Amino acid sequence: MDALLVLLAALALGGLVFLPWMRRRRAVRDTRQGLMVASDPMAGYGFVPLDQLDVRLPGPDQELEDALAEIRRTHDWRPAAALLQSTGDDWERRWQRVQTLAGAAAFELAEGAQEGGRRTGGIWLRTWRSEAPKDPGGAQTHAQFLVVQALRDPGSQDFRMILEEARTVCHEAGLLAPGSPIPYIIELAAARGLGDRPADYEELWSKVVQRAPQHMGAHLAALPYWSQKWHGSRQEAEEFAERAAAGAPSGTLLPALPLFAVYEHLPEANMVRSLYQSAVVERAIEGAHFALREAPADHPMAPHVRHLLVWFLVRAERYAEAMEQLRLVDGHVGAVPWSYGRSPAAEYAAYRALAIAGWEQLGGTSTGFPQDRP
Repeated sequence: MDALLVLLAALALGGLVFLPWMRRRRAVRDTRQGLMVASDPMAGYGFVPLDQLDVRLPGPDQELEDALAEIRRTHDWRPAAALLQSTGDDWERRWQRVQTLAGAAAFELAEGAQEGGRRTGGIWLRTWRSEAPKDPGGAQTHAQFLVVQALRDPGSQDFRMILEEARTVCHEAGLLAPGSPIPYIIELAAARGLGDRPADYEELWSKVVQRAPQHMGAHLAALPYWSQKWHGSRQEAEEFAERAAAGAPSGTLLPALPLFAVYEHLPEANMVRSLYQSAVVERAIEGAHFALREAPADHPMAPHVRHLLVWFLVRAERYAEAMEQLRLVDGHVGAVPWSYGRSPAAEYAAYRALAIAGWEQLGGTSTGFPQDRP
């Protein structure tokens, strides 16, 4: 079960959207002292214990957690179908839920193969597609499942074949729900892996924008194509992020997008404080703060922004601000940057420990720290 939680963390939109980036691990080594503080929930701050951190999701989604538990117990597809039907056209939330359901099926398939060579894992998804072929939720989850399968092993001889199949299923899903951006967002990852020409990728992106112009998850899915590690450059990625942020209406999270572009193009190893206190980084941090202030408190993507903010704020030694973000996001850690590491919970806890230590060095105390949760 622990392995399932780790995989789902990598496949949630801190992970699945970013999985194609094939990011190297950036982590502060867990010191004995750091882990002692981080794993002590109570250290007076009311934080969740290390062994109880939920690595599947960036933030709470009880309906999704209940559906996953029921699927795991019964191997029935209907809880997944009912969940997506009830999600309706809440596109940000639907995108995250499709990713997580597809990740669960992918894990079960791998788990079944390991436990006797039988490919029976994730059978609920195959049954869903067979028994309800016109269900757009099933088609979307199937397409995302294929993307996950391909990106787990980009060096496989079947890589392109699986991505081409994913693209075909995306088109089927698009026909089943013409107004939905989800099939086109899923196709962004397939197109990136297949190396689509910039003009073709722009055309695909335009289909997403027509349906959900302020979709934060879609922008995060598209950003890697223009990054240095895929088919663009640092300048192209940053220009994409800056254009989206500058043109975003109030109430969206797009002003936080430059923070993700900066993160993607940081040096491989750089612990120099001045880098994180530079004008570029400070501007990106302030953009993220602004986005969070203006967007609805329950925006499905807000936890993703908060997790990355914690990482930057700790590096910049802005501990009071980091503690405020920790207060709002603590408990779920399935997001970038933690999901890039082998142990997301431990890496999050190490940064949490650093934030606490920095807060106390500046005179902060647990008694003066608000422990209310959203």
